[in-house]
Amino acid sequence: MRVGIKRSSDEDAQLQASALKAARKESDRASTMTQEGVEIDEDLHSRQLAVYGRETMMRMAGARVLISGMRGLGAEVAKNVILAGVRAVTIHDTHTVEKRDLGAHFYLSEDDIGAKRADACVAKLQELNTSVQVSASSEPLSESFLKNFSVVVFTDLAMDDAVSYCDFCHKNGIKFIKAEIRGVFSSVFCDFGDEFVVHDVDGEEPFTAIVAAITPGTTTLVTCTDDERLQFQDGDLVKFAEVKGMDALNSMGPAKVKNVKAHSFEIDFDSSSLPAYETGGVIEQVKLSKTLNFKPLREALSDPGEFLMSDFAKFDRPPLLHLGFQALAAFQSATGRFPRPGDEQDAADFLAHANKLNDSASDKIESLDEDVLKALASGSGSELNPMAAMMGGVVGQEVLKATSGKFHPLFQFFYFDSLESVPKDLPKEELTPTGSRYDDQIAVFGKSLQRKLEDLNLFMVGAGALGCEFIKNFAMMGVACGSGKLTLTDDDTIEKSNLSRQFLFRDWNIGQSKASCAAAAGEKINGALRMDPMQNRVSPETENVFDDAFWEGLDLVVNALDNVNARLYVDARCVYFCKPLLESGTLGTKCNTQMVIPRLTENYGASRDPPEKQAPMCTVHSFPHNIDHCLAWARSEFEGLMEKLPSDANNMLTNDEYLKKTLEGGDAQAREALEGLTTLLCDEFCSTYEDCLKWARNRFEEYFVNKIEQLTYTFPEDATTSNGARFWSPPKRFPRAVHFDTADAAHLNLVLAAANLRAEVFGIQRPSYAADVAEVAKVVGAIDVPKFVPKAGVKIATDPKETNPSRPTGADDEAVVQTLVGRLEARKAELKPGFVLNAIEFEKDDDTNFHMDLISGLANMRARNYEIGEVDKLKAKLIAGRIIPAIATTTALATGLVTLELYKAVQNAELERYRNTFANLAIPLFAMAEPIAPKKFTHNDLEWSLWDRWILEGDKTVQEVLDWFEERQLTAYSISCGTSLLYNSIFPRHRDRVNQKLSQLVQNVAKLEVPTTRRHFDIVVACEAEDENGEDLDVDTPIVSIVFR
Repeated sequence: MRVGIKRSSDEDAQLQASALKAARKESDRASTMTQEGVEIDEDLHSRQLAVYGRETMMRMAGARVLISGMRGLGAEVAKNVILAGVRAVTIHDTHTVEKRDLGAHFYLSEDDIGAKRADACVAKLQELNTSVQVSASSEPLSESFLKNFSVVVFTDLAMDDAVSYCDFCHKNGIKFIKAEIRGVFSSVFCDFGDEFVVHDVDGEEPFTAIVAAITPGTTTLVTCTDDERLQFQDGDLVKFAEVKGMDALNSMGPAKVKNVKAHSFEIDFDSSSLPAYETGGVIEQVKLSKTLNFKPLREALSDPGEFLMSDFAKFDRPPLLHLGFQALAAFQSATGRFPRPGDEQDAADFLAHANKLNDSASDKIESLDEDVLKALASGSGSELNPMAAMMGGVVGQEVLKATSGKFHPLFQFFYFDSLESVPKDLPKEELTPTGSRYDDQIAVFGKSLQRKLEDLNLFMVGAGALGCEFIKNFAMMGVACGSGKLTLTDDDTIEKSNLSRQFLFRDWNIGQSKASCAAAAGEKINGALRMDPMQNRVSPETENVFDDAFWEGLDLVVNALDNVNARLYVDARCVYFCKPLLESGTLGTKCNTQMVIPRLTENYGASRDPPEKQAPMCTVHSFPHNIDHCLAWARSEFEGLMEKLPSDANNMLTNDEYLKKTLEGGDAQAREALEGLTTLLCDEFCSTYEDCLKWARNRFEEYFVNKIEQLTYTFPEDATTSNGARFWSPPKRFPRAVHFDTADAAHLNLVLAAANLRAEVFGIQRPSYAADVAEVAKVVGAIDVPKFVPKAGVKIATDPKETNPSRPTGADDEAVVQTLVGRLEARKAELKPGFVLNAIEFEKDDDTNFHMDLISGLANMRARNYEIGEVDKLKAKLIAGRIIPAIATTTALATGLVTLELYKAVQNAELERYRNTFANLAIPLFAMAEPIAPKKFTHNDLEWSLWDRWILEGDKTVQEVLDWFEERQLTAYSISCGTSLLYNSIFPRHRDRVNQKLSQLVQNVAKLEVPTTRRHFDIVVACEAEDENGEDLDVDTPIVSIVFR
C-alpha cells in the first residue's frame, strides 16, 4: 500500500503554525518552571530518560550552549543538542550561505544563498524542540559574549583563535570543544577545565548479586547464588545489605573485591570474630565519581597525551593526523585558504609545513606517511555529510557530558578518518567543481562516483530514528537524486515519544504515516530526491508487493529497523538476491554497524546474540527477588485482566462456536479458560462505578494479603526442603502481607487506577467524585472485605520448569467444566443483545490512561510484600514497557558510519576496505574491524558459500536433477520443498516420482502455488559424496532454483 500526503500545503502550514503556537505556550510554561525546578516531559523524552535519568536531564536543562560555525557539522551538533533538551542554544556564524553548503547542511536551501548562515536556519532548528531557547548571532565573537555560555563549540575556527579562546574559557570555567571536518578526516578536542567531575563514568546500572553463604576468616569469602555468573571484577567496590548473622557487613562501607570467580569473591575484611552467617544478603557495586584535569589547547598541542583510537589497524594514524591538522592550520595561516583538491603544488607546500613542524616536535615521527597527508590536504576544503553526521553525534555527546557530568568525556584529542572510502588515483579533472550543491563531495570522490550515487536504486526498511537520519544523509549526498530511486517502507505511525530522536517529524505529524512524512521532509531537504514511500511491513506475507522483480531491480538495501526478526528476514532476502545490505542498530549510547556484501562478507544472521534470560514462572508468581520480577508479574496481570479476559469474553458473547472450540482443548485447559470468563461475567460483573471500586479493593486483598498468607501457610518461614535445607534460602525472600490502609496514598492510587480501568472495560462512566481522592477513600474504606482463611493442601509451584503455577486441583475437571459452561450460557442469555466489553491494549506512552499507574502500583505493592526496593512510575515504565534506550547522538553516529561505507559499496570495494564498527559514546569507545569473510565450501572443482544458489534452467524431472548432481560426483538422495519431502531414495513409493516434473510435485505434494511473477521455485537437495577413505559424508549444498517458466 503506497502512502500519499493528503493535506494541502496551506492546510499543513496552518496546522504547523497552530502546533508551534501551542508548543511555545508550553515552552513558556516550562521555562517558568525551570526557574523553580526543571520539569521534564516524560512522554516526549522517555527513551532519552532511559539513558540519562531524570537527575542528569535536569542538569542538562540548565545549560546554555554556543555553537559557532554553522556549516554541516555545526548544524548536526545543534540538532542533537537541541533534541536533548538543554536550556538554550545560540548558533553563531559570520558567513553567508553558499551553494556548496547545501551538501552537508540540511536546514539550508537555495533560497537561503547569500543570507547569513545562522539566521537562515535558526527557525528550523527551533522547531526541533520548542522548550529550548534557540537564537542566532552573526556578529564577531568577543570574550564578553562567550561569558554567557556554560559550553562553547567551535566547528570552523582558525588555530590561533582557537588557542586564544580556549585559554579564556579555561580560566573562566567555560567548557570548550573544537571540532572540524576536512574531507574524510576529522578532529575533536575537548577542554572541560580543572577538576571536572564525572558523576557516572559509563552509565551502566551497578552490578548486583545475592549472597548464598559467607565463610569467615581474616579474608572473608562470599559465595553467591549460582543462577547467574558474577559480573564483578577484581578491584570493584561493593556494599552489603540485608545480611543476617554477620550484620556488621551491612554497615562497614564499600569493600574492594578480589579473586572474583564465577560465583564467589573475597574481601579484605576480618570476619573471624563475627557471629555466624545465617541468611540473606544483597551485594551492589559502588560506582565512584571521577575527577579529570584538562589541559588547555595551547599546552595540549605539544603534549597531547593518549589519543582516543578508533581503528587499531591504523595504530600510528592519530599522531600523524595530530601533526597534519596543525600543518593545515599553518598552511591556512600562510595562504588564507586550504589546499586545493588534487593540486600538486599545494600538496608540496602542505608537506613542507608538516615536515617543519615534525622536525621541531619533541616527539618526532620517524617517517611521515605522505600519501595520507596528501589525502588530508586534497580534501581539506570539503565538508562531507556522512562525516558531519558521525562527528555531530560524537561532539553532541561531548556537549551533553560537559553540561551534566554524565559519562566519561573525550580526553582530549580524537582523530578519525575514512580514507578507505576514497577512490584511488583520481585524476585532477574528476575533482573540479561543477557549481552544484555536491561540489565538496566531488572534490573528494570525483564526478563519476557522484553520478553513481545519484543513479542508485535503494530500498530502506524503517523510517524511525535511524531512517530519518539516513534520509537526511541521502538527500545531502545526492543519493537517488538522478535516475535512481529510494523506496522507503514503514508500517508505523508517528507518536509523541518519537519526536525526541526522529527529527524529521513535528507535533503536527503525530498520528500520520512515518514513511510519508519522512519522504516529504526528505524532499524538502533536497527537491531532487526521488522517493517512493510505502506502508508495508517487509515479511513473507508481503512478498506479493516486494516480489522478485522488486528485489532484482535494487542496487543496495539499508536496514533502519528496531527488531531482530525483521532484520533477519531482510538479511535473508538480500542473501537470496545477492544484494548489499548496510545494517546498523543502537542501544542507548552504544551502536553497531555491519556491512553485508555479496560474496565478500558473512551475513547478519551468521551470528546472533544469546536469547534474553527469562525468569521462571514460579519465581515471577511466588518467589520474586527483584523489581523486574514484580513488574513482569504486574504487566502479566494487567494484560490478563484488562485485555485477554475481556477479549475472550467478547469472543464467547459474539461467537456461538466459542464454547465448543474451547472444550476441544481438553478439560484441564478448558477449565482454566472458563473459570476466568465466569469470574468476569458472573461473579465479578460490574454495573456501577461502585462495583468497580469494590472489585479493585477485593483484588488488592487477594493479591497482597490472601495469596501471601496462603503462600506462608503452605511454606512457613522455618520450612525445609526434602533434603533438610532451608526452603526460604536465597534468592527466595520470605514475604509478609500488606494490609490496605486508606491513609497510604500508594494503596489508594492503586485501587483507583484499577477501578478506573475496570470501569473502562465495562463501559461505565466515572462519576465526578472519582477525581476526589478523599471522597474515593471514604467509599473504599466502607467496603466490606471477606476474611481469608488459608487452606491446607493447596499446591504452589516451586519447580522452575513449571509453566502453569496456578492450576486448580482437588476437583474433577470435567464436572467443573460442565457447570461453568452452564453458567456462561445462562449469563449470555441474560445480557442485552450486542453487549461487549472493552478490551484494553497496554499503551505505555500515555500518562493519563492509568495503565502505568496500575502496573507500577501492582509491582510496588508486591515489592513491599517481599521487601524489595520500590521504583517510581518512570522506572516502572522503562522496565515494564520494555523501552529501548535511545538518543539522537548515537543514531547520528551510526548513520554517519554507515553512509561512509556506502561510498565503498558503490565502488565495489575490496573486503579489506570495509569496516564493521561497535561504538559506545559513553566511555567513549570505538572498535572498528574488517568484516568476516563468509565460510567457503568445496567439493572437487566446485566452491560455494551462503551467497550462492545453483540455478537449473528448464522444467526438470526428479531424475534430471539427480543426474545433474551425479555429473558433479555428488549423490543426491533427498529433495524437499519447504517442509514437504518430494523425493527420498529410501522410500519405494518415491521411485514412481523420478520421471515426474518437479513443478508438478511442488504443486501436488508441497501445495506450493508459484506466483505468476516468479519464474522459478526453490528446492533443497540433500547430497553425499565419498571421502578419500571411501566413506559417505553429507555435503552441505546451496539452495537449488528450478527455472521452469
